Amino acid sequence: MHRHRVSALNSRRKWIQSIFTILTNANFPGFMTGQVYSGGFKHICAPGLNCYACPGALGSCPMGTLQNSLGDPSFRSGFYAAGFLTLFGAAFGRLVCGFLCPFGLLQELLYVPAAQIGRRWPAAGRFLGKTYAHPMFRHLKYAILLLPVILLPLFALDRFGFGAPWFCKYICPAGMLMGAGPVLAAQPALHPLIGWIFSLKLAICIAVVLLSMASHRFFCKYLCPLGAVYGLFNRISLYRMSVDAEKCVSCGTCRKVCPMGADPTEKPNGTECIRCGKCTGSCPHGAISCSFKGTRPARRPQHS
Repeated sequence: MHRHRVSALNSRRKWIQSIFTILTNANFPGFMTGQVYSGGFKHICAPGLNCYACPGALGSCPMGTLQNSLGDPSFRSGFYAAGFLTLFGAAFGRLVCGFLCPFGLLQELLYVPAAQIGRRWPAAGRFLGKTYAHPMFRHLKYAILLLPVILLPLFALDRFGFGAPWFCKYICPAGMLMGAGPVLAAQPALHPLIGWIFSLKLAICIAVVLLSMASHRFFCKYLCPLGAVYGLFNRISLYRMSVDAEKCVSCGTCRKVCPMGADPTEKPNGTECIRCGKCTGSCPHGAISCSFKGTRPARRPQHS
């Protein structure tokens, strides 16, 4: 019964992720022609990491909108980008990452548990099973948010006084997989224009894909500036996680199933939690819950 409940929760979330990804990338003819949609919906941000240049994307990426607004001397859309992120962050926190991010879904589909690989290739399974990164590397996403997303577009200006969207242009793997890749596949005439920036982003994209196969949601854990923004709202967002101190026995089940490697009993609303619900469904005592009630999370019980 317990396993059935966990499976049902995961299946429901996957459906929500898949439907939202399809709806926000519903310009299907664009995938055939390589033409980026430029209609009215493009003025609206999608909450997750969804490249503006994806041929199917109907909306804009909040990270791209923020960078472009910071690099524009008039700051015309700066208040919109900041307000959008604040609205979704204050309401949901990193629930957006767990339910509404197309690139998050892609990473989950890429991930292959080491145990599954180990059944056929024991050596590879042992290697992947030991793959990890030091917790300090989780701070990289905040450095990316500060430098290529905020400071460089603000201060690294061209001779006309405009800043470039540094993260989108030089780093973002979602831009390669969802934007440049499909466009170039549909428009071979653009291939002669490929330069070193494309090669750099392709190398980063390949690295992220491979690491996402070995480490659950690698990009979300260590590199995503959008996740960094939403994570800062986790402690104050309306959608919150709570732990019942009377029911929790500190068995560690929630920490083992968490794709982000977080411990809900220690920091129920920490910056790493993506509100995926795996811990709530896996807790054998039903001690963990999520809701919009705004209740204060109980402290972790102290056992002698």
